[in-house]
Amino acid sequence: MLIALHKPYDMLSQFTPDHAGQQTLAACGFAAGVYPIGRLDRDSEGLLLLSDEAVWTDRLLNPRRSHPREYHVQVEGVPTLENLATLEHGVVIQGHRTQPAIARRIDPAPPWPPRTPPIRVRKTIPDAWISLQLTEGKNRQVRRMTAAVGLPTLRLIRARIGQLELASLKLQPGQWRALDPQEIRAATA
Repeated sequence: MLIALHKPYDMLSQFTPDHAGQQTLAACGFAAGVYPIGRLDRDSEGLLLLSDEAVWTDRLLNPRRSHPREYHVQVEGVPTLENLATLEHGVVIQGHRTQPAIARRIDPAPPWPPRTPPIRVRKTIPDAWISLQLTEGKNRQVRRMTAAVGLPTLRLIRARIGQLELASLKLQPGQWRALDPQEIRAATA
């Protein structure tokens, strides 16, 4: 079984809280034995897959498989072609050069629902949306990559895993459902 969750902002990608009062996956009511495949940070949103079958973790996360994941990132500032090229060729974060990526500007902004709480807005500093497609997943990698090119992340949403797009699932933040065979093929493609 493979499950898709639209992970909301401020939810941990684990079942046990680190501190009292934290929202975790336990609030979603999954059956026993279901675990997340990978994770999204507490302050990140979007598509999170879960399963009760360990085979999916290797198939979707093993770096040798170069399985793509796309993130929509709202950044402070306006990315230049040079910023995007640098992201594509890899940046050094924590002594590691990131693998090549696909980076592009999204204009107009993607139609994601507003976040609760809303992101900070500065009247004198513009923001923009970019798409980053990665095949690796280091801790806070997208945030560190955008910061390395002078574009701090304001909002981060995992929009796609493989060919499975969060938008096509029509899940609201906090909603989840089991994937059908066609959707499983898309996620693992």
